[in-house]
Amino acid sequence: MTSFMRKACEMLEKHGELVRIKEPVSPNLEMPAIARRAFANGEPAIFFEKVEGSRFPAVCNLFGSEKRAELLLKRSFLHSLPLPALSKPVMQSEISLSDLPQIKCWPRDGGAFITLPQVLTIKPGKKSWRHSNLGMYRVQISGNNYIQNEECGLHYQIHRGIGIHHQEAIAKGEKLKVSIFIGGPPGNTLASIMPLPNGIPELLFAGIFSKRAFRYARHNGWFISTDADFCILGEIQNDLKPEGPFGDHLGYYSEQHPFPYLKVHKVFARKDAVFPFTVVGRPPQEDTIFGKIIHKITKPLIPYVLPGVHEVNAVDAAGVHPLLLALGSERYLPYEKREPLELLTQSNAILGFGQLSLAKYLFIAAKEDNPSLSVQNVAEFLEHILCRINLERDVHIHRNTSIDTLDYSGTRLNHGSKAVFAAAGEPCRELGVAAPVKGVLVVQEEKWENQGKAENFPLVVLCDDAKWTSKNLENLLWVTFTRSNPASDISIGSQLVIDARKKPHHTIPLQEI
Repeated sequence: MTSFMRKACEMLEKHGELVRIKEPVSPNLEMPAIARRAFANGEPAIFFEKVEGSRFPAVCNLFGSEKRAELLLKRSFLHSLPLPALSKPVMQSEISLSDLPQIKCWPRDGGAFITLPQVLTIKPGKKSWRHSNLGMYRVQISGNNYIQNEECGLHYQIHRGIGIHHQEAIAKGEKLKVSIFIGGPPGNTLASIMPLPNGIPELLFAGIFSKRAFRYARHNGWFISTDADFCILGEIQNDLKPEGPFGDHLGYYSEQHPFPYLKVHKVFARKDAVFPFTVVGRPPQEDTIFGKIIHKITKPLIPYVLPGVHEVNAVDAAGVHPLLLALGSERYLPYEKREPLELLTQSNAILGFGQLSLAKYLFIAAKEDNPSLSVQNVAEFLEHILCRINLERDVHIHRNTSIDTLDYSGTRLNHGSKAVFAAAGEPCRELGVAAPVKGVLVVQEEKWENQGKAENFPLVVLCDDAKWTSKNLENLLWVTFTRSNPASDISIGSQLVIDARKKPHHTIPLQEI
C-alpha cells in the first residue's frame, strides 16, 4: 500500500500544488533555503526526489498555504477513535538515523534536526492510547557528543505533556519509552501541535483531521504509528547531554543547553517512505499556517475553557509566545465607572492555561467597549488599549516567573517575567499619529527623557535602529516583544517605556544565507 505521505504529495501535484526537483540537492542549508524562499514567494510544495546522502526523498512547504492545508486535512468525527492495525508497513525496513535526510536549517545549528516529528509517550503505569501525549518537540539526530546512530537529542519545553510523563517515570525509577513518528497522514502532524489540556489525547484529533482512525501497533513495549513513513523508538536516559544550537521560531538561535536524550532502540521506515520537513525561523514561516489553522479550530472553544474570554491571538510576528492579545469581558460593578476588574481575573486564567501560559506580554481589552474589535487586527487592538489604559493602575508585572524556553530575554533559561496590560472604559487620551501604530513612539536613544513633547504617545520603544524598527508593524512587534523582559525593561512614568535594545545575554538573530 502506498504511503499516506506519498499519496498526499500525488494529490497536491494533481491540484498544481506541488513541484518536483529531480536534481540532487543538499540537505545541509540548501534544501531549507529553498523551502524558506518557496514559502515567502507563495510557491507550491516542493518534492526533492534526490537528497544528497540519503536514499529517501523529502518534501517541504506542505502546509505553506491555507489552500494546501485544507486539501490535506479532512475533518470527520466519525473516524476519530484510534484503532489497532493488522499490518505494520512502517516496519518494512530497519534503518539508522544517518539514513534519514540530514536537514540542517541554519549555519550555526548544532547538527541535523527532525523538524516535523510526532513524539509520543504513554503515562507511566498505563498502556492505552487514552493516556498518551503526542507533541512536536525538536529532535537532534547528529552533532554535539551524541553517539552516532545510537542517541538523539530531545528538546521539550517545561510545560509540555511529555515533561509530566518524564517526571512520573523518574519518580517511579523508570526510563520513559518514546516513539517518534515522521510522516504518515498529514492530519497526524497537525494533531501533534494542538494546544489541548493535559489528559485529552491528541490521537483523537489525528483521526478527526485525517478522516481516518489513527492506526497503531505495539513493539516490545513501544507504541507505533503504523501509517507513519518513519519511526524511531528509544528511551530517555537518566542524564542530560548538550542540545543545540538551533535557529528557532522567535527568529534567533537558541543556544546549547543540557537536555534529555534518547538511547535509540530501533529506527524503521516504509519502503516508499517520504521525509517531510519544515524550516523554523523568524515569522512568517510555514508554521504560521499551522497557527492560523489552530486558531480557526480552537476559537469557538475559548469561551468554554476560559469563561468571559471571547478570543485570543498569540501574535505570529512577535514570535508567537512573547505577545498575546485577548478580548475579554468587563461586567463587574456595572453601576460604577468601568475599569479593569473582571479582565484581571481572566488574565490570571489565561496565564495559567496550557500553552497560553507561555505568554510574556498579555494585552487584554473589554469587548463591551467595541463589539467589533478583533485580536486579529493587531495595530487596531493595540491602539484601542493605548488610548484607554491608565498607566499607574492598569499595568501588572509578574516577576520571577517561568517563560518560553526559547526566549532569552529573561534572567536565565526558563526564567523571566510577564506583564499584563488591561484596558476597559472610555478613552482617556488621543493618540499621536505614528507609523506603524498610533500612540507608539520608536526612538533610538541611550536614555529616554520625556520633556513634555510626546504626551500623546503613551508607549515609547527604545531600540537600536529606529528606522528599521518602525519600517513596518512586523519589525516593531518582533523587536519590542522578543528583546525585552518586563521586570527589567519596563519603566512607567508619564509614559510606558520598553527598552527593546539588544542586551549582552540575548542570542544571535537568524540571518538569511
